[in-house]
Amino acid sequence: MKVAVTGPSGHVGANLVRMLLEHGHEVRVLVRRENIPALAGLDVETTRGDVREAESVTRLLEGVDAVFHAAGIISIVGDPQGLVEQVNVRGTANVADAALATGVKMVYFCSVHAFEQAPLHLPIDESRTRVVRGTAYDRSKAGGEAEVRKRVARGLEAMILHPTGIIGPHDFGPSRMGRVFVDMYHRRLPALVPGGFDWVDVRDVVETAIRAWERGRTGESYIVSGRWASMGELATLAAEITGVAPPRLETPLWLARAGAPFMEAWARVRRTEPLYTRESLSVLQANRAYVREKATRELGHAPRPLHESVRDTHRWFAESGVLPKSLLRRLDAVT
Repeated sequence: MKVAVTGPSGHVGANLVRMLLEHGHEVRVLVRRENIPALAGLDVETTRGDVREAESVTRLLEGVDAVFHAAGIISIVGDPQGLVEQVNVRGTANVADAALATGVKMVYFCSVHAFEQAPLHLPIDESRTRVVRGTAYDRSKAGGEAEVRKRVARGLEAMILHPTGIIGPHDFGPSRMGRVFVDMYHRRLPALVPGGFDWVDVRDVVETAIRAWERGRTGESYIVSGRWASMGELATLAAEITGVAPPRLETPLWLARAGAPFMEAWARVRRTEPLYTRESLSVLQANRAYVREKATRELGHAPRPLHESVRDTHRWFAESGVLPKSLLRRLDAVT
């Protein structure tokens, strides 16, 4: 079958394209520019455009059987230029409109950030209320889901996935967590921050997405989670795998919160992304329990061990030259 993918250069998109090709599907991708490293050497058809442009999305969906909408902007610094809203909400509406008009089935990569996190003592399942107030990113993911559901009510066949924190290989960005692993290896991370999140391997997410296309129920949401681990546990796992000691210090939460505005201001001056922000700290203090039984029961979602994901993340960084290739010898000895 022939399928379309938005966001092919992102962490999810890069893994999704590879798995779709492995499954024998023809793949057409939407790209804003040529010579994308995540697509180098892959037998894919490209369509130039942007999810914010309805015309290019319509071209993308001509003659395909399904569209996987993975394009999105992740932000921990609000939405000062309005790009988060434009891409995550308006762009999602454009994809849903085109899918409805052409009769193409849609799989939308939403996020667990679309759910209200409180009350923190109660596990989150797909029935949890969606965010109304909150960060710009959280609101945008809830808004994107709402746009898809409007089209489902008019006949669109669509399934909605809610992944947790994604880690794993083929992280060309690299992603925010990918940069954390790289910085820890190079000892550029002076201290850890308290808290943690539920982490899931990107390969398990995209495999579940393909199964959602094949046998998911229209209009249904599916939480695609792994397991919760603190930043300290992740750092310890990385240290066991790489042999590089983790940061010794953990910044107290009150101090991290007090320092976040200054980090944000300094990052704006330098035009870089801050190490952490008030928004990212709130994520690490969010709900710890995401109920994935529905995705397991209906889609066969089965997350692999966290240790395997951390190991394979480092292996891919070493193979791609982001980390020293000498690390591969150690990784070969790690089970």
